[in-house]
Amino acid sequence: MFAGLLTGMMLSSLSQTIFATALPTIVGELRGVDQMLWVTTAYILAATVVVPVYGKLGDLVGRKGLFVAAIGIFVAGSLAGGFAGSMPVLVAARAVQGLGGGGLIVLAQAIVAEVVPARQRGKYLGIMGAGFAVSSVAGPLLGGWFTEGPGWRWGLWVNVPLGLAAIVLASVFLQPSARRPERPRIDVAGMTLLALTTTALVLITSFGGRSVEWVSLPIGGLAALAVVAGVAFVLVERRAVEPVIPLRLFSDRTFCLVTTAALLTGVSMFGVLGYMPTYLQMVGGVDATEAGLLTTPMMLLMLVTSTVAGALVSRTGRYRAFPVAGSGVMAVALLLLSTLEPGTSVRIACGYLALFGVGLGLTTQILVLIVQNAFALRIVGTATAATNYFRQVGASIGTAVVGSLFTARLTTLLAERLPPGATTGPSEAGSFTPAAVAGLPGPTRDVVTTSYADAMTPVFLVLLPLALVAAVLLLFVREAPLRTTLDEEVGGGATGPDREGGTRGTPLRSLSHRRAERC
Repeated sequence: MFAGLLTGMMLSSLSQTIFATALPTIVGELRGVDQMLWVTTAYILAATVVVPVYGKLGDLVGRKGLFVAAIGIFVAGSLAGGFAGSMPVLVAARAVQGLGGGGLIVLAQAIVAEVVPARQRGKYLGIMGAGFAVSSVAGPLLGGWFTEGPGWRWGLWVNVPLGLAAIVLASVFLQPSARRPERPRIDVAGMTLLALTTTALVLITSFGGRSVEWVSLPIGGLAALAVVAGVAFVLVERRAVEPVIPLRLFSDRTFCLVTTAALLTGVSMFGVLGYMPTYLQMVGGVDATEAGLLTTPMMLLMLVTSTVAGALVSRTGRYRAFPVAGSGVMAVALLLLSTLEPGTSVRIACGYLALFGVGLGLTTQILVLIVQNAFALRIVGTATAATNYFRQVGASIGTAVVGSLFTARLTTLLAERLPPGATTGPSEAGSFTPAAVAGLPGPTRDVVTTSYADAMTPVFLVLLPLALVAAVLLLFVREAPLRTTLDEEVGGGATGPDREGGTRGTPLRSLSHRRAERC
């Protein structure tokens, strides 16, 4: 069963990184540098919107069918994207991918929580973190190899056989989740309002200050939509029978601290992962495959630290120190990345990225475990999804903000620095690919690479305070004992009714172990 969950989760993480090395070639071929950030943002935005929906529906109707359906939607989007002939079609296909991919990680994590006690869950989540690292390494590598070989479209088509394999594994080995006997009450209004709020926020950060002035009617309208939809969402959730994100989650101190830290980590993580391969190609002068290889040290260290951290948590029952240290390490890495210059050795840049991977490995999966341990099993999917949602919000906004800052500054620097006649218009300047830059005359090439460097490195200083704030917030998390059975009361086995109105039960270690063995 665990193999099926891991395969599905890796599909989602693979799709977020496979275009990192291929992106310069894609936007050059489809002539859409002004839409470059949407290739990544469309996927993350769609995935963000549906994360809480999958989490809530999983608690209400069971997770096996949802997991298989999410893989199917993801595969359909991959097929459509592979045949895209323009940037708008590719962006739309990536959004369909996101509608499926958004459920894969959160459902996999919730299914593990359903069958493995919290005390033993760390090693499973650590392996999932390692799987994310492996797929993140494979993403840029495959993206680079496909770009220089059969073509970047195979970066989408490769998901088809992998997705079908995941469907088979999930269908055969995944046991149906326990579901409630009563007819579920779906919070359609809450889901719609949450989607509107999220979309408005991401559109503001994507277009504000770049293609649309911050003080303008479109941005003002989107801001108004975000506020109105957000307020309406809160009002609806207060009355909903089965709210998609129960407001009572925010009364829990651990949830608030960890979720805020997860959001800040998402901003930093996707800000770096989304654009460093482009930096390495345009400034470092490496090809797409080499750019993918250069991210390998970061992901390998993330793999090792995630696995080791998960095993240590399961062994000792202590967990708070890991994400605190991880956030601090990420802050140091961001500071070092901000010092990169066109003359900086590629090896040094890889070392900084590797350090960033250590921080991620110590942080991401442990945050999920902390939240899951704070709530009763009945709503573990909803709580897990809520934390993932806010992390994805951070990823959406972070990718959009980093992309907007980068592309706006890059466009300005190129316009200021390129000599007259170097390009015939904005479309020519916007069609730079690594190969095209390599073929430019020496002085012009130096201007382009320097502009890329000067546009990217200041962004890392913007992300640095976010990692520091995450570390400080996590210092205030209370380290509650990890539960050793699936039916223990929240907080480590206290007696009495749980938060959701359920009654306590006697420890069923044999049941817990039997369920864990299915993985």
